[in-house]
Amino acid sequence: MNTLDRSTEIKDHKVVSEPEWIVARQGLLEKEKEWTRAKDALSQHRRQLPWVRVEKSYIFEGPKGKESLAELFDRRGQLIVYHFMLVQGWEEGCSGCSFLSDHVDGMLPHLEHHDVSLVMVSRAPLSEIEAFKKRMGWKFKWVSSFGNEFNYDYEVSYKQENLDKGNVFHNYTTQKLTTEEQPGISVFYKSESGQIFHTYSAYERGLDILVGTYNYLDLTPKGRNESSPMEWMKLHDTYDDESASKST
Repeated sequence: MNTLDRSTEIKDHKVVSEPEWIVARQGLLEKEKEWTRAKDALSQHRRQLPWVRVEKSYIFEGPKGKESLAELFDRRGQLIVYHFMLVQGWEEGCSGCSFLSDHVDGMLPHLEHHDVSLVMVSRAPLSEIEAFKKRMGWKFKWVSSFGNEFNYDYEVSYKQENLDKGNVFHNYTTQKLTTEEQPGISVFYKSESGQIFHTYSAYERGLDILVGTYNYLDLTPKGRNESSPMEWMKLHDTYDDESASKST
C-alpha cells in the first residue's frame, strides 16, 4: 500500500468507549515497556562488543583539504560514519540515504557536546558531494573517500567483478548483491594515545533506528503504509506540495 494514496481509509476498525480504550492502552503499555527494557539490554550488549584496532591509514578529502580518519574525530573520542551512497557520475545521492540525512543537522550540537562527531562519507569526488549537499541544504560534514579503500573495507562498496563472481560478504553473511553500493553506518573510538578502534557497523534494517520519521509514522493509524521500505519517499525537494496538503 502506498502512503501517498490519500483516498485510502482504514475501514472496520473497532471503536470503543473511553474506559474500554484505557484498558486496551494499558495492555499495550505493558508490551511497550517490555520492548523498551529489551532495547536497553540490546544497547548494553552492543556496547560490550569487542573492538578491532584500525591499522590501515585512510585519507579523505573534505572542505578543508586532506584529512585522516583520526582528524575526522575533530578532537572528540567517538566517531560515527554514515556511508552515504553517492559515487562518481551519479546525478543525485541515494534517496534512502538522503531521507536518513534529513534528520541529522538538528542533532549535531547534542552529539558534539556528548563527545561524538558524525561525518558522512561517500566515494564520489568532493565536488559532486558538495553540489548535492548544497542542493539539499544540509550543513553536516561530508567527505570523499574517492581513491581509498574505506568503503570497500567496511563492506558498503563492492567491485562489479566480485559481484559477477557470485556471493559476497555483506551484513555479516554471504549473500548475492546486485549493486555495487550499499548504505551502512560504522562507529569508531579513539583512545587518549591516538589509537583508533572499530566498535560497530550496521546495514540494511539495522539503519531503521536512525530514521526519525519512521518512529513518528509508527505512532499513526496507517503506520509506515508501505509494501517495501521507503517506496513512497522522495528527495525532500521533489515532493508534490499539493498532495501534501490534502486530507484523507
